[in-house]
Amino acid sequence: MANRAGGARPQNIGHTIRVFVSYLGHAKKRLMLVALLVSISGLAALLGTYMIKPVVAAVGRGDVNAFTNLIVFTAVVYAIGALTSVGYTQIMVRAAQRIVFDIRRDLFEHIESLPLRFFDQRTRGDIMSFFTNDVDTISEALNNSFANLVLAFIQMVGTLVLLIVLNWQLTLITVLFDVLIVIYARYASKRSAKHYSVQQKSLGVLNGFAEETISGLKVVKVFNHEDANFTDFQKVNDELRHSGTSAQGYAATMVPITVSLTYINYAVVTVVGALLAVNGHADVASLASYLVFVRQAAMPFNQFTQLSNFLLTALAGAERIFAVMEMTPEVDEGKVDLVRVSGYESGEESWAWVTPSGEKTPLAGDVRFDDVTFGYDDDQTVLANLTLFAKPGQKIAFVGSTGAGKTTITNLINRFYDVRSGTITYDGIPINDIKKSALRSSLGIVLQDTHLFTGTIADNIRFGKLDATDDEVIAAAKIANADKFIRRMPRGYNTVLTSDGANLSQGQRQLLAIARAAIADPPVLILDEATSSI
Repeated sequence: MANRAGGARPQNIGHTIRVFVSYLGHAKKRLMLVALLVSISGLAALLGTYMIKPVVAAVGRGDVNAFTNLIVFTAVVYAIGALTSVGYTQIMVRAAQRIVFDIRRDLFEHIESLPLRFFDQRTRGDIMSFFTNDVDTISEALNNSFANLVLAFIQMVGTLVLLIVLNWQLTLITVLFDVLIVIYARYASKRSAKHYSVQQKSLGVLNGFAEETISGLKVVKVFNHEDANFTDFQKVNDELRHSGTSAQGYAATMVPITVSLTYINYAVVTVVGALLAVNGHADVASLASYLVFVRQAAMPFNQFTQLSNFLLTALAGAERIFAVMEMTPEVDEGKVDLVRVSGYESGEESWAWVTPSGEKTPLAGDVRFDDVTFGYDDDQTVLANLTLFAKPGQKIAFVGSTGAGKTTITNLINRFYDVRSGTITYDGIPINDIKKSALRSSLGIVLQDTHLFTGTIADNIRFGKLDATDDEVIAAAKIANADKFIRRMPRGYNTVLTSDGANLSQGQRQLLAIARAAIADPPVLILDEATSSI
């Protein structure tokens, strides 16, 4: 049931990062403030650690006043660091939520503009995964990574400078081990990057499979397919396990390797430092401070390796999101619009097509297919050389076996899809020349598969005309013969529908769909087996 197409290594991480950076604009001031506070916090931590040297020296001299003053000063420094840490954490949360808000908004807006082919090729669960898993990975990365990356950079540079000041000979040893850490981290990150991309895609497939199964659970139970369905789920789940194991496996080795190299570095520096102190090439105070900094020097590298999980997962999620946002939306080259006019024959208000030059043509409802050929896929033809017409005022029924193309004709009239060859005209105007919004406003459709939204019955009817009054809602329900059963509901028109109207019969759902179309009062009404359950 689910699409099991696998993933590949990110094609252009640099492009993904550039697109992501473009979303930082609205939060730029907050991010700059975060960077400033993080810098203060990091420098405070470094200064506090460096104070070990003068404190030890004061103890060695027996200078109580100097010792007391240094302790107070160190406490103030650490207090400043703590306060700035609280400050940048709170600001970062707000900045991250604003960035994620913008991404989620743009993603939703763009997905609404995509052609139906996009939805035909994906499960609902996979599409929902863009808004949940993929966006959440970006949110987690922002909350956990940005400030910590800045802090790690400040600590890394500051610690290196102070290590050189304290003892440049020992620093050569430390730098050697740090280079080894960087080399391994780069290797592990490179190997795990492609697996994170596969993991995110596998997660989308799993969500799609689960959503599809839950939606059709009645069918699964009717045909006793629970075991077979569970086997299929296990296959999808196993794919996710493999990709997750590969991604996390490489990344998980970075922390223990980094820690091990850090301990070895510390041991070597301690031995060499002791030899230098014995031979009079290093003082005890500097050595004590240096050893603390050596332990701290590993912290930025540990942070980098630990954050790599967040960053790689977020990059994989961002790549999926931005790939969707860069897809071409529905093509709408139409120029002809639909307006309300008065003065035609009876003088009553009516609909008319209007060209960019201002020329008006009354909307009559003359729909014609001329030698139309269409297929949903390139290797499949659903309609071949179809010619038909519907004259104004006529009621026309299409009769044919399942798969004959009845619903396809409805889809083509609405330009949900474009024809492969031939033309479709509406009142003599090629529908490609009509704005899609105008074209669809002129058509009322009750689809074969009725969909109801979570909300009241009145809200669902009002979906056909958002500014409709309560009286208009009731009138539309009466036209659809739905008023009687609605009034028998627990709260009448205010009864809340959930789970696509699961608390209604199929016939009742179709009546509401007809009422929804009726309230829009379209010039042309199309019923796609809309009364099959009535």
